[in-house]
Amino acid sequence: MASSSRRPHLALPAAAAALALGGAVLAATPAQASGTAPVPPRPAVTEKPSASQTDLLKRIQGSRTALKDDPAAAPTASTAEPKADQSPEAASRTADPKIIGGSNATIAEAPWMVQLHYYDNKGTADPSDDEGYFCGGTLVAPAKVLTAAHCVYGLDWARHGAILAGTSQLPDGNDLHGGRVAGVWRQWVNPTYKPRTTSGGDLAVLTLTEALPYKTLQLTSSSDSVSYNNGTPATVYGWGRTSSTSEDLSLTLKKATVPMRSDATCTGAYGSEFVPGQMTCAGNPASGQDAGTVSPCNGDSGGPLVVNGRIAGVVSWGVKDCVEKGAYSVYAKTRSYVGPVNARIDDADLDFDGRADLFVRTPGGQAYEYYSLGDRAPYLGKRVSLGDWSGLSLVRQADLNRDFYQDYLYRTTDGVLYDFAFNGSDRYQSYRVGGGWNVMKDIRVPGDLSGDGLPDMVAQAKDGVLWLYPGKGNGLFGTRVRIGGGWSAYTITGKGDYNNDGKPDLLARDGSGVLWLYPGTGAASAPFGSRIKVGGGWNAYNAFAASGDVTGDGKPDLLARDASGVLWLYKGTGVASAPFGSRIKVGGGWGAFNLFG
Repeated sequence: MASSSRRPHLALPAAAAALALGGAVLAATPAQASGTAPVPPRPAVTEKPSASQTDLLKRIQGSRTALKDDPAAAPTASTAEPKADQSPEAASRTADPKIIGGSNATIAEAPWMVQLHYYDNKGTADPSDDEGYFCGGTLVAPAKVLTAAHCVYGLDWARHGAILAGTSQLPDGNDLHGGRVAGVWRQWVNPTYKPRTTSGGDLAVLTLTEALPYKTLQLTSSSDSVSYNNGTPATVYGWGRTSSTSEDLSLTLKKATVPMRSDATCTGAYGSEFVPGQMTCAGNPASGQDAGTVSPCNGDSGGPLVVNGRIAGVVSWGVKDCVEKGAYSVYAKTRSYVGPVNARIDDADLDFDGRADLFVRTPGGQAYEYYSLGDRAPYLGKRVSLGDWSGLSLVRQADLNRDFYQDYLYRTTDGVLYDFAFNGSDRYQSYRVGGGWNVMKDIRVPGDLSGDGLPDMVAQAKDGVLWLYPGKGNGLFGTRVRIGGGWSAYTITGKGDYNNDGKPDLLARDGSGVLWLYPGTGAASAPFGSRIKVGGGWNAYNAFAASGDVTGDGKPDLLARDASGVLWLYKGTGVASAPFGSRIKVGGGWGAFNLFG
């Protein structure tokens, strides 16, 4: 079947009100933990974007007004010529998904569903150049929203966007129907996405200005094939159009159950426009009219396609008006991109630039945070003094509660373990995890090993037993699970997904200097698969630091210090058989430190 013009499933440009963006400095004063060594001083002061609730409401109202008053103010196909006042990227954003033939859904059954409202008046009084959009999205962590790349590309969501969560209804003026609105801090668009075609992985992640108190939903795993089998039931959610003859969005959340379709079926319908591996499609062939058609449509863009309680796809594109006879709806295939997407979900760092920073401490107790420079020499730049961190035997960096604020997991010399974390209001403070941790030779926080979306801890006992402590998402941990014995001769390290399969891994150096990659399985009962040899000669190093993605390319890296005090960067490749590229010299003088984060 020849396809009509492919149309991304976004909403429509619009008119609205001005807004303001200010800057707020986060102040934090740690609480002192009774009976312990001094609690570490707060992390460096960090500036983040700030918009008042009034400003955020104006953005939502502007988006809503524009969609009501002028629902067809943009070109109607991604291949259309842009208006004189639009960029080609803006023209490519006009799109087509809705849920036609769906039924009402409550927020209780889909608490992770959020609304994306965008409004920019371009700083003029002339409404003709105003720009407004609406998309759906999924809360995949308390401060992270997964949506479609075409909903984000070319737009400044921090200055002009607002995220509404906790409600199944579209807002009515200032009435959010019990929902809660948040701003956008940062946006990430899948770097392989091609905006004129929506190929390359139509996925984006928005980082919010605050953590939201709603249940989250995880992506499916990279090894998931069952969810994509032909005929597998899937459910799509959204507030998009409910009729091919009306541009109006649905006032309440809709859902529809549709069968997954094979790549062959999708390719038969769309030819080269459908790219297997990057995309998946679902549904029965459209009937040519609303009756007999079940399909997402305009305004549903960015919403999830849920299979077996996981996100298997993100609403991406379809045909004009969504009901053309024989057509299917197309989704970004999350299985293929779970590695880079998860790297953005768990990307906390001290200065909030999306790159991992390095904590170090001198024998005298003076601690520093070195900020990443990204993928350019010398890779670690400005350092900030954190003051006196004496009295501690271990410090690890991790976002244990997924609030996007970097935590410090630290152990005092008397064996008490604490989580030093932002309290969600106005400061950092220490939370006692427990005592008796001096029996552990090392502790690492590689990520979510158990597959529940929460970061876990691995502890290496002095007797050689390796333990998994499943995270509770609040800085505390559940009942430990024995991974295995015989680890006494190993030095463990690592933070992140080194083989790019969406599951964090562990690195371990044996007594002969061989470095091994233990790939994560996503199962707490057996969190690691068969080890893979990285290479020999790693006994040349006397310290490892692994805080995540230092270079900012979405792949975790490894830092290693040799006996002469030179620090080396091993950039991650995302390939299990060769997880690191050739080492790169960061610089000398790192022998001054006796503790690395």
